Order: sequence, then C-alpha cells, then structure tokens
Amino acid sequence: MEDTICAIATSLGVGAISIIRISGPQAIEIVNSIFSRDIRAMASHTIKYGHIVSENEQIDEVLLMLMKAPKTYTKEDIIEINCHGGLNTTNKVLELLLKNGCRLAEPGEFTKRAYLNGRINLLEAEAVGELIKAKSDSKRKLSLNQLGGNLTKKIVNIRDMLLSLMANIEVNIDYPEYTDNLVITKNLLKNKLTPIEQELKSLVKGAKYGRIVNNGLKVAIVGKPNVGKSSILNHLLDEEKAIVTDIAGTTRDIIEGTISLNGIEVTLIDTAGIHETDDVVESLGVQKSKESISNADVVLLVLDGAKPIDEEDASLLNTVPKDKTIIFVNKNDSLIEQQIATDLPIVFGNTKELNGLDELKNKLIEYFDINNINKDLTYLSNARQTDLINKASTALRDGLKNLDDGIPVDMIESNLKSCFDYLGQIIGDTYDEAVIDRLFQDFCVGK
Repeated sequence: MEDTICAIATSLGVGAISIIRISGPQAIEIVNSIFSRDIRAMASHTIKYGHIVSENEQIDEVLLMLMKAPKTYTKEDIIEINCHGGLNTTNKVLELLLKNGCRLAEPGEFTKRAYLNGRINLLEAEAVGELIKAKSDSKRKLSLNQLGGNLTKKIVNIRDMLLSLMANIEVNIDYPEYTDNLVITKNLLKNKLTPIEQELKSLVKGAKYGRIVNNGLKVAIVGKPNVGKSSILNHLLDEEKAIVTDIAGTTRDIIEGTISLNGIEVTLIDTAGIHETDDVVESLGVQKSKESISNADVVLLVLDGAKPIDEEDASLLNTVPKDKTIIFVNKNDSLIEQQIATDLPIVFGNTKELNGLDELKNKLIEYFDINNINKDLTYLSNARQTDLINKASTALRDGLKNLDDGIPVDMIESNLKSCFDYLGQIIGDTYDEAVIDRLFQDFCVGK
C-alpha cells in the first residue's frame, strides 16, 4: 500500500488513445519528473497538456489528468496519462514510470486499494469486475445495482437489527437490574427475527436469480442421431454453426453457440446423437453428450415425430433428469399418433419450416422465470456471495429452531452472531486476506 503503482488501463493495440493510470503517495513526484510542465501546484481534477520526456527527448504528446486524494477511486493521488494509442508509445511511457519509481500494478490492485482504503466495500468491488466482463444487458444492470449500493443497504440494515438484538441480550444478561432497557423474551425475539428471516429468504432466492444473470444458462440439445438437433441450434443462433445433413451421426463433437433470451445469456450445446455404436470416434461423442446432460441447466430432448418411440427413445426418456428437461418433438408435419409416456413439458415443431421455435424460446423463458428475474436485478450473484448468504440464512433459521426447542435466549445469541458475521463477510466488513487476494486475481491489470 505504500508503493506507487501504475498500469495501462486501456486495451493494448493500435488506437487513438491509451490511458496509463498511476496511484500512490509518490504519483505526483514521479510523473512530474517525466512531464514537460510542473504539476506540483496543479489543481485537483484538472487536465494539463504537455509532453512526456526522457533525457531531453520527447516521447509523446499527452493530456495529463490529476486527481488528488481523498476524492479519487483509490482515495490516493491518481494521475491518468492520455497518450497516443499504440504498443510502442504506450510501453515507452510505462517503462519510464517504472524506471522512475513506480511498481507495475497487480491484477485488480486499483480496485483492491479502493476497497482497503474504504472507498467501496467488497460487494461493490466484485461488481466492478463483473461490470467489465458483462456480455448481456441484464448482467450490466445487475453489476450496476450492486455497485450502486442497493444490496449493501439491505445487508447493513439486517446487520444493524441483529446488532441491536445482540446488544440488548448482553445488557439483559450483564445488567438485569436496568429496567429501562428492552427485556428480550422468547416471544419478542421470535417476533423480531421473523422479518429478518424473510429478508434473508428473499436474498437467498435472489442469489439463484443472480447466478443465472451472472453465469448465464446452459442448454444441452440431446437425442438420437438425425432428429434435428443441429437444425435447432442453427435456427436459434440464426447462423450455420453446425453441419446439417441427412446422414445420421454427422455431429460427432460438442458444438456451442450463445443467444440472448430477454437479456439472459444462454449457451446452446449441440451434442452427438446418443445411440449404441461400435465406431470409436462416435462413441466418444456419445460419452460427451451424456456428460453434457449432467452439466446443463436444462436438457432439450429432441424426438423424431415421424417415427414411433423405440427402445432408444424410451431409454433417453428414462435417462434425462426429470427436474430439468424439455421435450421438442420435431417433424410435426409428418407426425404420427404416438403416446409419449412423460409429464415433461413438450413443444411440437418443425425445423425445416421453423415451426415451434418461438414457442420453444418462450418455454425456456417460462422455465427459468426469466421475466421475473429481469424485474428487479438487485441480487447477490457469484459463488462466494451465494455461499455466505445461505450460511447466514441457515444460522438464523437454526436460531429460530432453538427458540422453538426451548433453548434459553442467551444461547441463541451465538446463532445471531454467526449470521451477523456471514453477512459481514459478504460486504467485506470482515475478511480473510487469502480470499481477498484470490478475488482480485481475476481482474484486469489496469482496474
């Protein structure tokens, strides 16, 4: 934290502008030593024109932005050098900064300093990284909501309520003679904890939605050979991603493509036809197809509506997980009367005439409750946050169960303390240094 760090904040390559960011206690002195004008008396949050120089040689013509602590992203002095884009020029300026006392920033170190200096909390710091990586509109909005502090307020409010209850329990234990303090009885404690439990349940449910927005969804398209799996993929993607022929077994490996369903990123996985085969390459494809079933969020089982259900179809119907499968009966123009023994949701269509594909999209939207997901977008989202909110909810639920089981109020306090601590870890009020280091490793260097 005592070092002055620097990094290229823009993507490397040929472009109009590159930005190099410097932050730390010596930022002004170091940049002043390579700038053609004195910036030590320069007002904060202003821009100055000049040149980067080295031993009387002009390196580049630049605009220099100075932001003085504490009103900066890291709460340290920050300078951003706007130089001409291009590898050589940008690297030369960076090289001069390193030569004159800067250290190259680690991945995410600017945001890490913002967190450690109290500029943002851990939840907001994670949102910065997710906002940069956002590929869908929903993910962008989710990250902005986290960064804007809406979730932080909810968690802080719950912690404040828990802290007030724990403080009153402590006073009741240590100073029972103080009659002007709130006496925490079992009934009163249960009445106070019930709305907190509902708030936590809402956050737990929201975390499931947040995972969908953050990670997207995987849909594995499976079925026997030549039932129309690749055609479904191509039409949903609106491109010829997979080769389509009348020859069974054309697809022998996994083919993926991504679409957006109401702002949610959905990865479609076309798989090899699942059937008994002696072909070594085909059998490997069949094995990958079976693995895709396990890894997918939903399985789209494609059946040939022009042929009766045979043993392989029946085997697939028994194999696919009942809690995450949708059936698409293809070739409904030649549909024969047949009984599909299943309670799974079914869509009938024809990939040649594009019948049923819009209905299939709507079925996926309905299946994942995507319309409701997009209503709020104020959710916890990643695995760390989800794990901690589940633990916090469990701790409070255990406390309520202990109350019902007749456990004394003062012993319930340990459950409340656990819940309080787990919530604190979400926003980084308490943290493990190794976890923090790992968290910022996935950031880009200049952020």
